[in-house]
Amino acid sequence: MAGPGLLFVVSGPSGAGKDTVVAELRKRYERIRYSVSATTREPRPGEEHGQDYFFLTRSEFEAKNAADGFLETRSYNGNLYGTPRSFIEETLAQGYDVIMKPEVNGALAVKAAFPDAVLIFLLPDKFSYLRARLEARRTETPAEIAARLETAHEEVQYIRRFDYLVVNEEAQPQQAVDDLDAILRAERHRIYRWTDQAIRTLEES
Repeated sequence: MAGPGLLFVVSGPSGAGKDTVVAELRKRYERIRYSVSATTREPRPGEEHGQDYFFLTRSEFEAKNAADGFLETRSYNGNLYGTPRSFIEETLAQGYDVIMKPEVNGALAVKAAFPDAVLIFLLPDKFSYLRARLEARRTETPAEIAARLETAHEEVQYIRRFDYLVVNEEAQPQQAVDDLDAILRAERHRIYRWTDQAIRTLEES
């Protein structure tokens, strides 16, 4: 199918499992590109610049933002986060699909900039699992975890502004990957994504 690529936005509360689900999905598709976010926070153990995040100084981040270099930005716990604009625009134009996993407010901002983006909300099958997963990371203080859980309750209020809901079951983590995979494949076959020329080619073959 000719034409620009599709933009898939996987969002949801911290601890929902976005990193794991998206990483597993990317193993299945060679032509899908991952949109790496930028941040001013310090790297966590094992994180790499350009792979997990673009780690920028605050002055670098603010300069890029002033030049309209981000699709959306947000501030959390004293750090800045943003989605680089140029990568998404260029990659979609080249015909590659792009997947990203911003926070919920960021996902809605991306939808405003790219109305054709497919928004997917990810949640665990029990809200209590969010705390357990955040604590298991051992990267944040109890106060920071409490703040994330409070934010999570607020984020769920926006769920009906998304296109899909995927439940990441604790006992069946692979099912969430399969569900996300099914969404990607189904979206590629939506009738309105086919050009008249492509349909005529099928008719005449």
